[in-house]
Amino acid sequence: MDPTRLFDFIKYQIDHYPQDKCIGEIVEGQTRYLSIHEVEAQSNQIARGMQALGLASGDRVAMVMYRNRPEFVLLDLAMQKAGLVSVPMYPTISAKDYEYILNDCQAKAIFFGTGDLEQKINHARSSCPALAHCYRLDEADSTHPLWTELWKDQAADDLDTSQIQPEDLATIIYTSGTTGDPKGVMLSHRNIVENVKSVNNVTPLKPGDRVLSFLPLCHIFERSASMSYIYGGYEVTFAGLDNLGGEDGDLRKIAPHFMTCVPRLLEKIYESIYAKGMALTGAKKKLFFWALALTEDYAFDKTYGGLAQIKRSIADKLIFSKWREALGGNLRGILSGSAPLSHRIAQVFSAAGIPIREGYGLTESSPGITIGRYEPNQALLGTVGPTLDGVEVRIDDADGDYAADEGEILASGPNIMIGYYNKPEETAQTLVEIDGKTWLRTGDIGKMVSGPGGLQYLKITDRKKELLKTSAGKYVAPAPIENKLKEHILIENAMLIGDRRKFVSALIVVSENAVRTLCQEELNVSATALSELIELPAVKEKYQAVIDDINASLARHEQIKRFSLLDQIWEPIKADGSTGELTPTLKLKRRIILSKFAGQIDLLYTG
Repeated sequence: MDPTRLFDFIKYQIDHYPQDKCIGEIVEGQTRYLSIHEVEAQSNQIARGMQALGLASGDRVAMVMYRNRPEFVLLDLAMQKAGLVSVPMYPTISAKDYEYILNDCQAKAIFFGTGDLEQKINHARSSCPALAHCYRLDEADSTHPLWTELWKDQAADDLDTSQIQPEDLATIIYTSGTTGDPKGVMLSHRNIVENVKSVNNVTPLKPGDRVLSFLPLCHIFERSASMSYIYGGYEVTFAGLDNLGGEDGDLRKIAPHFMTCVPRLLEKIYESIYAKGMALTGAKKKLFFWALALTEDYAFDKTYGGLAQIKRSIADKLIFSKWREALGGNLRGILSGSAPLSHRIAQVFSAAGIPIREGYGLTESSPGITIGRYEPNQALLGTVGPTLDGVEVRIDDADGDYAADEGEILASGPNIMIGYYNKPEETAQTLVEIDGKTWLRTGDIGKMVSGPGGLQYLKITDRKKELLKTSAGKYVAPAPIENKLKEHILIENAMLIGDRRKFVSALIVVSENAVRTLCQEELNVSATALSELIELPAVKEKYQAVIDDINASLARHEQIKRFSLLDQIWEPIKADGSTGELTPTLKLKRRIILSKFAGQIDLLYTG
């Protein structure tokens, strides 16, 4: 049977290569797994328990947990079988966002894990009249029932799912919007199923191989990956980020053949490796950096001979083999997504025998649009790979704003979302009809380049939309935060930085009058150059207090970690007639500002 609905992947594995270790986790140092037959039976029980609550086809059910765990997959599958619409939420978002999402989708039930989640849900519940049922996943001192009470006495045999169609809405995933309110991306069974099938064709795995899953399952990247793992018949172990490395870490314990990752984590691994190299002395240190230098000319599929090959064999045996061992020793591939990957990171790891490929997509595309392949002559450094089977890409420069061959990336295929929940105007702006097809406007700028195997590869060159995306793959809407900053008397203007960066920082144009008043009345500092005043520790402390106050209302990944004070007023046109930092309507020219203040920005991340 060819899967057409998400829960069909269970039957597919049972029929083709049933796994005794289908999904599992590491708990207190021990691994425990559910077989595919147990996954099937328990998801049937949970689905019946949900139906017994009175939840009907089309009802929305939310779930939130800090750590990847089998319960997420079981709940997800159960909702699919019951015809319900799952609404996964990030655990780190603010209580205000919880309230907005639960009200917007009119969720009737929610399942939650440990930590501060119950507190956030209790706070939001008073303002969410539709939310009738709350279940906790763990034993705890709580007024909410344990989720096992819902389904422990239910039958485990198959449900009648014949009424559930591939085009039915399967999930609503909320992503950040430039207005500050999240947008609910509606994905059908077909959207995700078709993407899973395409991705499964390009992973370097075979049935029974081990995969490690630690990226958030509430994100479509890891969620689709988890479905692909079930479809492919792999052994999946869920883990957290807190114990991946080290002698007793989860990577060594599981020794996976494959994993998905985000650039920030790969950066951390590289920084750790580099720091260990710096800590060496004498000949060992020289050998380490000699081996590292050999990676600088690496390219996918490049071959070496003679002395060059001998050098690399020595480096591999003495240095790179230790890197692979630290990552479990069996990795055939890492797929990086959710944010742009550094060319150097992909180069270093791949040269060391840890093949990294980059994929590109959005929540709105379920998510895959392109992926670099692991087979010979199907990947190109600096690109995000060829398009997936069934997906089309076109480069649109209708306005003529970009360089030759560049434009906004548009994607079409069965993986493209139904639309944004309750947002018809935003849907109409994002999904457009061209030549009889529906195309997704990605908001990213790119071009197609020719590469190995005679294939066309997508290269991302810029971002059209203002959303920032950190190297950890977290979206941040800058405008609302910038507006909060500008509300303060000490701040004339501000711009958030953080796209492809480790964290969010800010450029702050100070209000000269306010700073001088502060210095004279509170700090007892007489007149001096503004450039000198903003360097005073007491002045910086005042601005830090402003930042701290704003950070208190933001989700963790949105919070401003560093800032730079500027004494140059941003204007549409400079006195000398040159281009300013603002548009005629006083909007930020982000690319101009990034270029003009590149030095200050670099200091925020290196100083």
